[in-house]
Amino acid sequence: MTTADGSRPRHAVVVGAGLAGITAALQLADAGVRVTLLEGRPRLGGLAFSFRRGDLTVDNGQHVYLRCCTAYRWFLDRVDGAALAPLQDRLDVPVLDVGRAGGPRLGRLRRNALPVPLHLAAGLATYPHLSLAERLSVGRAALALKRLDPADPALDGIDFATWLGLHGQSDRTIEALWDLVGVATLNATAPHASMGLAAMVFKTGLLSEAGAADIGWAHVPLGELHDTLARKALDSAGVRTETRTRVSAVSRAAEGGWHVDVDGERLDADAVVLAVAQRETHGLLPDGALDAPDRLLDIGTAPILNMHVVYDRAVLRRPFFAALGSPVQWVFDRTESSGLTEGQYLAVSQSAAEDEIDTPVSELRARYLPELERLLPASRGAEVRDFFVTRERAATFAPKPGVGRLRPAARTRAPGLFLAGAWTATGWPATMESAVRSGFNAAGAVLSELGRRHEHPLQEAA
Repeated sequence: MTTADGSRPRHAVVVGAGLAGITAALQLADAGVRVTLLEGRPRLGGLAFSFRRGDLTVDNGQHVYLRCCTAYRWFLDRVDGAALAPLQDRLDVPVLDVGRAGGPRLGRLRRNALPVPLHLAAGLATYPHLSLAERLSVGRAALALKRLDPADPALDGIDFATWLGLHGQSDRTIEALWDLVGVATLNATAPHASMGLAAMVFKTGLLSEAGAADIGWAHVPLGELHDTLARKALDSAGVRTETRTRVSAVSRAAEGGWHVDVDGERLDADAVVLAVAQRETHGLLPDGALDAPDRLLDIGTAPILNMHVVYDRAVLRRPFFAALGSPVQWVFDRTESSGLTEGQYLAVSQSAAEDEIDTPVSELRARYLPELERLLPASRGAEVRDFFVTRERAATFAPKPGVGRLRPAARTRAPGLFLAGAWTATGWPATMESAVRSGFNAAGAVLSELGRRHEHPLQEAA
């Protein structure tokens, strides 16, 4: 087979069909490259997927994105799924504190229509979970944060808690504001988070544009977006997608290019994108592809635990809320998206869950059902029809100080071999946004090496 000008069409193999691999495959196919996408699992979507439990369709964990997540929003548009994962009109987060002496109290973190930084000023001024002095200290810290460059390597070497302490943030302020947001986005508490990544999250999400932190989430099972619609987009783009296909080796071809070995087949490729986790990438890298390949093994992982509770009646009137004074972090109503027709299904999302990731279900049930009763009085007489747990032990890379120097770029030392994944050098923490951005980076590097003209999908990126 040849192209119109008589040349052989270029072939790229993308290993891994999470968001990074799907994005890279779509970008390459849209640029006219023949693409084969290989995935060891029976489905697409990586660590953001759905499964069946009885009559319900359940997400493995609650995933959200923000308006500032322009790459993931591109992905939703590209797979024709944006309407299925809408954004809030304006940031509005109910925060319920059950640890205060005077009894439970509900507050809200929300914005108005004013420009930055006034968009958050009114909401912060009336946020009841901080004292006046603490609210004023947050304003001063935010101004200091706005002056930082998240890409400054010096910030990567210190932890977020140290910086917050130097800028007058009390333990209560960290708990009720900084960690409330940071744990959910970084998957780490402030002492264990790189200041560089924290600065990226808060500067981009809260201080870049008034609507940057507006929250979006899927109103359908994630599998509909990341598997069903993604497959349709890949098929339409001409991508050959193979699931249940594990890659055993990636090697240089004697005549140039690459061999990708799978069960019973050897694929020849002009370019290969490894869009799998860092440890799997390390196992597939040929000698000399990276200067210090063992650095990939130094990029740790962090778990996320999700508990799923099905009640016989409605116990929560809001789509979600965050909690203070309780081990519960965030609770989301997943009733409609799961297909439940009677009662209510809540997902309790616990990030930075190192201490509980291996706790038996019976212990988690005994610990968290009473906490939900404390937070949601309507649940006190409700029947629990189902309680189950999903565990992602390596949900994200660990965003500890110093991780920035370990994250590799998309381009390796081996011509034709590229890396993608939320753990690569995107500048973002391990989010769906970072995964899609890494797919952009890898596809762009491939196209540049192949001499193909291309434009980055995001205006702010080169």
